[in-house]
Amino acid sequence: MARTHPEGWKQLPAAGARGRERATLAQLAQALPRAWTIYHGLHWTRAEGTQMVFGDIAFVVVGPSGRVLLIEQHAGFLEESAQGLLRPGKARAQLLSHELARSADALRNRLRPALDGAEPELDILLYCPDYTVRQPGSAGLDPARIVDAPRRDAFVATVEALTRAHDDEAPATLARLQAVHRFFADVLELVPDVQAHIGQADDLTTRLSGGLTEWARRIEMEPHRLRIIATAGSGKTQLALAAYTDALAHGRRPLYVCYNRPLADHFARIAPAGGEVATFHQLCDRRLRDAGRKPVFGAPGAFRRMEAEFAALVSSEVEAAWQFDELIIDEGQDFMEAWRDALLALLKPTGRAWWLEDPLQNLYDRPTVALPGWVRLSADTNYRTPADVLALLNARLPLPAPIRTGSPVADSEPEVLPWHDDASLMESTKRAITRALGLGFRREMIVLLTFRGREHSRFTPLAQLGPHRLRAFTGRYDLLGEPEHSHGELLIDSVYRFKGQSAPCIIFTEIDFDTLDELTMRKLFVGATRATMKLIMVASERAAAQLSPLD
Repeated sequence: MARTHPEGWKQLPAAGARGRERATLAQLAQALPRAWTIYHGLHWTRAEGTQMVFGDIAFVVVGPSGRVLLIEQHAGFLEESAQGLLRPGKARAQLLSHELARSADALRNRLRPALDGAEPELDILLYCPDYTVRQPGSAGLDPARIVDAPRRDAFVATVEALTRAHDDEAPATLARLQAVHRFFADVLELVPDVQAHIGQADDLTTRLSGGLTEWARRIEMEPHRLRIIATAGSGKTQLALAAYTDALAHGRRPLYVCYNRPLADHFARIAPAGGEVATFHQLCDRRLRDAGRKPVFGAPGAFRRMEAEFAALVSSEVEAAWQFDELIIDEGQDFMEAWRDALLALLKPTGRAWWLEDPLQNLYDRPTVALPGWVRLSADTNYRTPADVLALLNARLPLPAPIRTGSPVADSEPEVLPWHDDASLMESTKRAITRALGLGFRREMIVLLTFRGREHSRFTPLAQLGPHRLRAFTGRYDLLGEPEHSHGELLIDSVYRFKGQSAPCIIFTEIDFDTLDELTMRKLFVGATRATMKLIMVASERAAAQLSPLD
């Protein structure tokens, strides 16, 4: 199955033209081999000097040799004229051949610098699955570059043939392939987000938050020590992924370290091969095992002992296999100073280091790690969370400073459902789920977050809530190290484990507190900012009184 970027396409609305494109994407992704990559929904607007550059294309397919194919899909009817194929219903005639040529020329011109001046191997294809081209010779395109209704069954084979390496072609170098992929993933601001994506709102969120990804990487310093203090939804982990990919593209070996296992697992799935991805404790475990010192889990203080042994090992033994050119620390607010020292010991003397953190997501109440001499960059705009949710948080929580909004979603109408005992907690939570489903969110778009940790939540023993089967982390991992979940269609997780992730609809339940102290404020902030389109909070009556939506 081919790789696809951005992720989350299976959750796109399946209606109209977008639905047809999703079906085509599914067909391509399923039929093309793993060595192929598909970029979809490339709609961009970029400022270059004093001009604005606009462009769009349905799909770009990159073959294993670096050949690039631009695919424009048109569902429905077309008009044929002496000049070629036209889009119908336009006030001004638009020749498809001209549109495709413009897109191809624009991308070709921008690809050359990425390939150090080499000529890109770039082709175009028109896919019109509902229309039969009566006069292919006068369509304005090479007939071999048109797949119409009678040739629908040959669509995937045509795409593969146009992107496969030619017999007389020298194999593509790894550097060329990486340059092509970096162009579509970075220059067009399609960095695969580690968050869950859904529809157009998330497309906009990904592109808007690309600002941090772009500007932070333009800062030059020697040595490179950059501390990014940025709020939720500002693009921190997108920046981490871009820095990781940059390192590989320039022949450097990166190490990405975070605190939460779910974040590390997802980052590992979307990051290119060639570096190391781990939580801090996974890294400790791997290094100690490599040295023949298998940690003993289950004993009291096992993790503290493992941390100490790891720190002692890396400070005394410098092995090439465990030295890195790029160190990227995500969720830095959850780290401790001893961890900082151990990680920096793995960095080569000429290596580059990034530290990304958000003090408002410090759920373990750990002291701030000192980074003397590091350059500091701050970002206070949240591009992910709906504007009215942020307005509610700014008004109701004692935040150190207001969070600026950058989300295109402004009318999500956050809701609070009260409860007063265990029975009404369950009923209010079921009512919230029904409300979310009634608004059109499918179960896979909804995440049930608990205010309490997994060990103390009233929901942990439950396999089902009303008619809804719950999909929960079991606390176990399979032989490949993947987390095991119970069989269900509605994901439930704690606010602690879900930090660093997001979902279209968040039902934040089990909220209860007497005093809105700093730690409570952080938990509320983290849980609420996981939502990209809708937030429903299920809170005790005393908590609900302090969280009521704005009039």
